[in-house]
Amino acid sequence: MRHFLTTADWSRAELQAMLDDARALKGGLRGEDLAGKTLGLLFFNPSLRTRTSFEIGARQLGGAAVILEPGKGAWPIAFEPGAVMDGDEEEHISEVTRVLSRYCDVIGVRAFPKFQDWSKDREDRVIRAIAEFATVPVINLETITHPCQELALMLTLQERFGGQVDGKKFVLTWTYHPKPLNTAVANSALMIAAKFGMDVTLLCPNEEYLLDPRYMDAARASAAEHGRTITVSHDIDEAYRGANMVYAKSWGAIPYFGRWPDEKPMRDTLKHFIVDEAKMAKTDGAYVSHCLPVRRNVKVTDAVLDSPACIAIDEAENRLHVQKAVLRRMVRP
Repeated sequence: MRHFLTTADWSRAELQAMLDDARALKGGLRGEDLAGKTLGLLFFNPSLRTRTSFEIGARQLGGAAVILEPGKGAWPIAFEPGAVMDGDEEEHISEVTRVLSRYCDVIGVRAFPKFQDWSKDREDRVIRAIAEFATVPVINLETITHPCQELALMLTLQERFGGQVDGKKFVLTWTYHPKPLNTAVANSALMIAAKFGMDVTLLCPNEEYLLDPRYMDAARASAAEHGRTITVSHDIDEAYRGANMVYAKSWGAIPYFGRWPDEKPMRDTLKHFIVDEAKMAKTDGAYVSHCLPVRRNVKVTDAVLDSPACIAIDEAENRLHVQKAVLRRMVRP
């Protein structure tokens, strides 16, 4: 049994096999791999694309999906080992996961950080605890990484670049947002672009917006393996120049994690990091995308989002196809 918690646990060849399967499924391949099987989806946070695409994907593969929202339609859950459960939590994750493993053939988990203490949140305790107690495969639906989004992004890039992404300049740019957001998609975009041989530039306002060293180091290791580079830039003009792909995402500054009132004054001076027509004009005819949801004219302008260069809707569609490929891989004997 193997979990799909992070692409760092899977080789480029293994991920490419899933991408090839996703492409075949998109092209009309039919599968009944989930016939008679059930996918249990635990959503601790809201979802549109992830929930919809997994529910539909399970149905298209002949299976069924059960949606659970702890604290709403399901009991609140405790996660800490040795927890004294005298508060709001009614169940411990050890019982929850073992019971779901008896009912379901695959478990999916979406659990964002609490945005209080990065030293704790970076441990990804919720999904790690579920993976520990599960006796069926577990899929990460977004925690502090978002591996399914990674695959959808890479499938979309391979479609647009004729299957060859090696050596293309990929710019992951921080953008303004009025709230401190999860770093998951940024971590994942950095890692998948590097793993597939792209020259990656991380554009952010200052060093305080650098990503967790684990993901920076993983990306650097992948880049070195392919003879490519990871470049950190705080210079907008330099970063955009010659880019083949621009990926827009906002995330919170880790040194200010849990201290939003302290980060906000700095962030409010950085609205010029918006992806607009002038910046895109500096690229080498680059494509642009975002994981969605995207705040128009805050993170990306209307003109860019509505241009032929924007492939965000293609990426969103590809969530369905790659997730079906992941499900097929998870239930394979």
